[in-house]
Amino acid sequence: MKEQSRREFVKKGVGVGIGLGLSVNAPKELFVHHVYFYLKNPDSMADHAKLLEGLNKLAKVPTIKLVHIGTPAPTNRSVIERSYSFSWLCFFNNLIEEEIYQTHPIHLKFIEEYSALWEKVIVYDSVGPKR
Repeated sequence: MKEQSRREFVKKGVGVGIGLGLSVNAPKELFVHHVYFYLKNPDSMADHAKLLEGLNKLAKVPTIKLVHIGTPAPTNRSVIERSYSFSWLCFFNNLIEEEIYQTHPIHLKFIEEYSALWEKVIVYDSVGPKR
């Protein structure tokens, strides 16, 4: 049997443990919640700033695993929709965690405080295996 230093042994042992932990605890499926906000006053920088403030608060809901807040990219192709003001994309481990988000006080307060800013909201929810 080949001798190895304590440092090498610990390094290999930790690597194996991390790998096992990820495969056991990692969700096999993701729930994706994608929302497009269309502001009533899309040219208002104040309204943009206020909605961005609200979305940053909303990102603190604890069941959200990853969030992305974006605005239309400067791309021009016939298939691209660019008339929205903000894109809100968030990932959950499962439907239950997304349902918790829907009724969470932070989400309800967001709707109460910021819904006057938008004229339309479109939501796309999807589920699928994590790749």
